[in-house]
Amino acid sequence: MAKAKTSYSCTECGGLSPKWQGQCPHCQAWNTLVEIVQENAQPRFAAISKTSEIRKLGEVEAQDIPRYPTGIGEFDRVLGGGMVEGGVVLIGGDPGIGKSTLLLQALCLMSRSMPVLYVSGEESAQQIALRARRLQLDAGEVEILAEIQLDRIQSALLSGDPKIAVIDSIQTIYSDALSSAPGSVAQVRECAAQLTRIAKQTGITVILVGHVTKEGAIAGPRVLEHIVDTVLYFEGDTHSSFRLVRAFKNRFGAVNEIGVFAMTEKGVREVSNPSALFLSHHSEQVSGSCVMVTQEGTRPLLVEVQALVDEAHAPNPRRLTVGLDQNRLAMLLAVLHRHAGIACYDQDVFVNAVGGVRITEPASDLAVLLAIVSSLKDRPLPGKLVVFGEVGLAGEVRPVQRGQERLREAAKLGFEKAVIPKANRPKGGVEGMEIVAIERLSDAISWWRGG
Repeated sequence: MAKAKTSYSCTECGGLSPKWQGQCPHCQAWNTLVEIVQENAQPRFAAISKTSEIRKLGEVEAQDIPRYPTGIGEFDRVLGGGMVEGGVVLIGGDPGIGKSTLLLQALCLMSRSMPVLYVSGEESAQQIALRARRLQLDAGEVEILAEIQLDRIQSALLSGDPKIAVIDSIQTIYSDALSSAPGSVAQVRECAAQLTRIAKQTGITVILVGHVTKEGAIAGPRVLEHIVDTVLYFEGDTHSSFRLVRAFKNRFGAVNEIGVFAMTEKGVREVSNPSALFLSHHSEQVSGSCVMVTQEGTRPLLVEVQALVDEAHAPNPRRLTVGLDQNRLAMLLAVLHRHAGIACYDQDVFVNAVGGVRITEPASDLAVLLAIVSSLKDRPLPGKLVVFGEVGLAGEVRPVQRGQERLREAAKLGFEKAVIPKANRPKGGVEGMEIVAIERLSDAISWWRGG
C-alpha cells in the first residue's frame, strides 16, 4: 500500500508547502503551518449556474433578492434586513458566548412561517430540546438533525427542502472524500465549499457556526471567510451580560454594523437603546470623563470615555487603554504637548471606553484628549456635553463622517452642548443644542479653560 503523501497548509491563507517551516512562505505569518494528508483529485463540484456561456452584463436581468426577517430586530440590522435566499452566513465567537442560543431563538421565530432545519454536530437532540424548554421557546416546528457526516447532511437538505439551515458547527462536520480528521484545514474547507454550493443551487440559506482561536479569529483557513457571503462575530465578556454581534463582511448589506444584546435567563434579548449601556450615571460631574459619539455602521452610539492621569512612580510612565488603540494614545499625548503645551511625560495615563465597546475610528481623538486634560487638572468638563473630532499631527481638528447624524442622536438623548470640528457644523444648527465649532486642539483647550 502506497504511503499517503503529506504537505503543510497555512491556517491564515491556505497556502501549501512541501515541508514544515516556522514562517509561511506565502503570507509570511509565523507558526501557522499544519500537517495535512494530500487527497486524490476527484471531481466533487458542479457549476453554480446552469448556463455558463458569456453574456453582456447589461443583458442580465437584476432582481431584488427576497429577505427573511429573523424576528430579532438587532440581528436583522447586522444582516442588512434579514436572511437572504441562498446566502451563506458564518458566525463566530468565544465558547459559551451565546451563538447557539441566538440562532435557536431565531429559528423558533422563523419556523412559524417557513420550514427550518437545525443540524447539530456538538449536541444531541435531547440537549437542544432541554435548552429550548429552559428558554421557554416555541420549538414545535423546528426540525433537528444530530449528524456530522456531510453526505447525510446534504441529503437532508435536498429532501427536506428547508428555507433556513443552521450548521452547528462547521468544525465538527467531515466528508468521506477526505481521510483527515474533522476540524482539519482540508475538512473545514471542503465541507464549507460543498454546503455553499448547495445553498447557491437550491436557494437554501445556510448559517455556519465557527469556532475561534485564542486570538479571537475564526479557526481554520482564511479562505473560509472568502467563501461565505456574510461574516459575523459574536463579541463580549463572558462575565458581563452584554453582547455585540458585529458584521465584518456582508455582500448584501453594510459592514461594521453592530447589534446589541443582553444575555438573560430566557436567552439573548435585544437592547433597544444601546447608548445607555455605554454611558455611566454619575450623581455629580467627575473629572476625566467625556462623552463622544461613535459611528458603528449606520448607527451613531454615545460612549463615555474615561481617563485617569496620575503621577508616575517608575522611570517609564505607563500608557494603557481599554477599547481604544494604545499606539494612537501615545501619538495624541505628543500632539497635546506640542500644540497645547500640556505635558504628561511624567504621568501614568489610563484610558477606558465604558461598557466594553471597542472604538476603532479616529473620531474619538478629541474626546480622549479632553478627558485626559480634565483628569490632569482635576476639573470636570461641563455637563450634558458631547465631543467628537479627529486630531491631526499638526494640531488641527479634522472633520468626521456623518456629523449631523451624530449631533441628532446626542440631542435626542438630552445633550445640550457639543464640541465638534468646524467643518462638521450644521448650517441650520440643531434644536436645543449649543454647538462649539473649533479648528485646532488649542481652541478646544482654550474654550474649556474659559468655560
